[in-house]
Amino acid sequence: MVARKNETTANAVGRASSGKKLLKCFEDHRHVWVFMELERGNVHPVSIELLGEGRRLADKLGVQLAGVILGSSEGVGTKPAIEEAFAYGADVAYLVESPLLDNYRNAPFTKALTDLVTTHKPEILLLGATTLGRDLAGAVATTLQTGLTADCTELDVDGDGSLAATRPTFGGSLLCTIYTLNSRPQMATVRSRVMATPQRVDKPIGRVIQHQLLMVEEEIVTKVLAFLCNSGSEQSDLANSDIVVGGGLGLGTAGNLQYLRNLATTIGGGVGCSRPLVQKGWMPADRQIGQSGHTIRPKLYIAAGISGAVQHRVGVEGADLIVAINLDQNAPIFDFAHIGVVACALEFLPALTEAFAKRMPPHNSIKVMDRGRLDDQE
Repeated sequence: MVARKNETTANAVGRASSGKKLLKCFEDHRHVWVFMELERGNVHPVSIELLGEGRRLADKLGVQLAGVILGSSEGVGTKPAIEEAFAYGADVAYLVESPLLDNYRNAPFTKALTDLVTTHKPEILLLGATTLGRDLAGAVATTLQTGLTADCTELDVDGDGSLAATRPTFGGSLLCTIYTLNSRPQMATVRSRVMATPQRVDKPIGRVIQHQLLMVEEEIVTKVLAFLCNSGSEQSDLANSDIVVGGGLGLGTAGNLQYLRNLATTIGGGVGCSRPLVQKGWMPADRQIGQSGHTIRPKLYIAAGISGAVQHRVGVEGADLIVAINLDQNAPIFDFAHIGVVACALEFLPALTEAFAKRMPPHNSIKVMDRGRLDDQE
């Protein structure tokens, strides 16, 4: 693997400039694959997002996009997943069904996916950076002895067809583009909400290639005794919130976080924060926004007292509208915010909350238009 510091993927260079040539045994690897993760029979949203990104990469390479579905032999979730794969752009689907794949366990899923790769030889394999996806991706990459770039914020292909996978590094202070030059497939994981969700287009199911899992239960050490659902968890759902209000060290003290909560309550949004606030113990880890926390794509993101380091930027730049409030006019967050307010957050937040409260029905959340509609009103 080769890693290069860069500001944009376009500035990075691939195999040709490094003087390396792809090994002959990998020259017949073609096509882009997306692993379709199933959550209790439902396709995980990150898989849909990756299909959209995979479609773009496949079109640039002039190859096919495939969805990979692993599931129970009873067909729980696999048939709908196949339909979703084609509806979101796949040209073909690879299917492995077995009782051993009823619940996620590393051994049978790794065996199924590595056997598929060895047989059908994709050049790019994308997985969601979920708990399941991270575990599976690492095991598959190790088994295949290929490279894996985790938690990517941008994917592209260069002139010689190499996958350019960009991710933050050195604590989020730099962006680094990583290439897998001498092995295939080129693997990458991407967190939920980093990529945009593509448009769904209903269409007939295309070609489905079935593969048999050559494994028996006795070969698997781990056993699933029960499944405990965490649907009652009180953890935040910032990744799926339309409105998010975030705070940083510029708020001064933990007590001043109440200004965030008041605004969020008034406009019906979620409350998040930058990493330093979690490190200080002011807010729980499930409220952290950024590369090591949540990646969000809200319609409106209000950032108060957040400087806007790269680590935070990659977690929020997919928002339709970013409003930054900071006393430092040179704060990095003003480089990517759509609206910048140079002011003390402790004075501005109460005034903003009061202004919203006067113009909104009580106990009702603000309706935020899509970015395109906002532009139409300007």
